[in-house]
This record gives sequence, C-alpha cells and structure tokens, in this order.
Amino acid sequence: MARTCPVCGKTSTLVWHRKKLRGKYNPTIKRRKYPNLQWVRLPDGKRVRACAKCIKAIGKGK
Repeated sequence: MARTCPVCGKTSTLVWHRKKLRGKYNPTIKRRKYPNLQWVRLPDGKRVRACAKCIKAIGKGK
C-alpha cells in the first residue's frame, strides 16, 4: 500500500485542529497526517520506503 511503512505498519491518522473563532474554540478543521517515509536499504538488500522512526532503529541495530 502506498503511504504505509512496511517495517512497522504505520499508516495515516486523522487529526482535529481546534481553531479559535470569536473567543471560542471551534473543532472543525480535520486533516490527515501521513508518516515521514524515506527511501532506505534494509540489511537484506531490499530498498523500501520506511518511516523515520524505523530508519533510526535500523541504524542502531535493533
């Protein structure tokens, strides 16, 4: 699937943003946030788009 990390399975999430309007908060703005996917080579030689958290873990040897 396109915007999914193949290492940990992290996908997009829906976040609500509270916008202040005339002194009151109006929770109307919904946005989809996607994981920070970057191209990286796994230790077995495959090239995949993994999230930044997994890239840091791969670099530490975990």
